[in-house]
Amino acid sequence: MHKDDLMTPNERLTAFMTGKPMDRLLAMPVVCSMSGLVLGMTHKEKRSSALNEAKAQVACYERFGNDLTIIEYGLHGVGKALGSVMSDPEDSIPAIMSYTLTDINNVEQLDMSKLELKNDKKFQLHVEATKILIDEVGKEVPTGVLIAGPFTAAASIYQTEHLLRATRKNPEKLHQLLQFCTEGLKMIYREFIKVGAVILLCDPIASGTILNRKQYLEFVLPYTIDLMKDIHEAKGMVCYHICGDTTAIVGDMVQSGCDMLSIDNRVDLAYTKQVAGDKVPILGNVDPVEVLYLGNTQDVDQAVKRCLQQAYDSPCGYILASGCDLSGNLPLENIDQFMASARKYGKWPLDPKNFSN
Repeated sequence: MHKDDLMTPNERLTAFMTGKPMDRLLAMPVVCSMSGLVLGMTHKEKRSSALNEAKAQVACYERFGNDLTIIEYGLHGVGKALGSVMSDPEDSIPAIMSYTLTDINNVEQLDMSKLELKNDKKFQLHVEATKILIDEVGKEVPTGVLIAGPFTAAASIYQTEHLLRATRKNPEKLHQLLQFCTEGLKMIYREFIKVGAVILLCDPIASGTILNRKQYLEFVLPYTIDLMKDIHEAKGMVCYHICGDTTAIVGDMVQSGCDMLSIDNRVDLAYTKQVAGDKVPILGNVDPVEVLYLGNTQDVDQAVKRCLQQAYDSPCGYILASGCDLSGNLPLENIDQFMASARKYGKWPLDPKNFSN
């Protein structure tokens, strides 16, 4: 437990979910991609082994006292397992170099067995990392696993530009691809739920910056609802995040059945509270780039304060978080400040006088 806290994150989360008093507001900077920085690892070193991935998260928790550790199955894991070719950069997230599916009419040729744990070494690595992490710090802090949603999983198999064209030109085959991805993700999610992880369902290619609401309702929401039901049948918990501007679909996202809703910094937090705050807890949304990557500690402090001003009284509860995953050579002192400001302004019981100036 962090020296400046009175409760462990598990105790704090339990109190949050049951309406009991806490020592402070829950705070979850998404220290996933950049977590190796705390140990001086490059991204390649961090992702090279289960032990390194887990050690990086333990080091983040020991330094920051953040309320969630995160294992990175990632947004491209489905595509990679099926044969999409990835780059292997030293100090950034791997990118897709070529796609396993070049013609959506060949979707029937995709082999579901390649997604099974016994056949996917990267999947095995992430499950093992989850086990190591939970064994090391699971008594104190929950562990989440960041995994793609159905539309983003499809975009790791079939190029995004072609995927978007298929929403108009070949919707039948696109639905077939999305159904395949949904069934594969159910299998993947269940393995992580089995070892005790919370599902962090991230679907950035479903962003309102890319899809309009009609497309979201047809090609994303039905499959997400199906996934949420399966997660809950497996006794799992899920937080739903879509990157970019999701203002037009915030209300629809809640209809997915998610347990918590996370929003990007492009979405107004006060608006989200109005539309969704009486239905689910909301997370967000300190700017990960302009504030946490490019800003200084004063910028971070003011951004945390603004978020609390907007959402501290959300009816189903509010969790301070970054608007997205933190990546790149981010100044670690900015995450220190994020947590310090959370402890300062989010001290329980929450008092708007503490962050009104």
